[in-house]
Amino acid sequence: MVLSLAILLSCQLLGEGVARGLNLPVPGPVLGMAMLLVGLRLIPQLALVLRPTVAVVLANLSLMFVPAGVGVVGNLSILSSDWLALSVVLVVSTLAAMLATVGTFLALRRWGQGDS
Repeated sequence: MVLSLAILLSCQLLGEGVARGLNLPVPGPVLGMAMLLVGLRLIPQLALVLRPTVAVVLANLSLMFVPAGVGVVGNLSILSSDWLALSVVLVVSTLAAMLATVGTFLALRRWGQGDS
């Protein structure tokens, strides 16, 4: 588990370093995930090393939402005054994220099948 966490955190750290060092408008963890994807593609055995740790992290993913819930409760006055604008932004951003996910899935499926 220590090796897996070290690999995951190293990818995040490397991505953060590249993003800040090159002053890129992309978040470091996103670059780190891209680097991890490249690593998994180049070294398929890496998935076997990461799988047990990733399964534990994903099984406990709901714990990551606790700070967000506390933030919502702490800012109820803002939510009550700007509920309409926040609702519109929430719906539009959710739709945009879903469309981006579908586009990414379709592109990766074509890439994985060898179709261009």
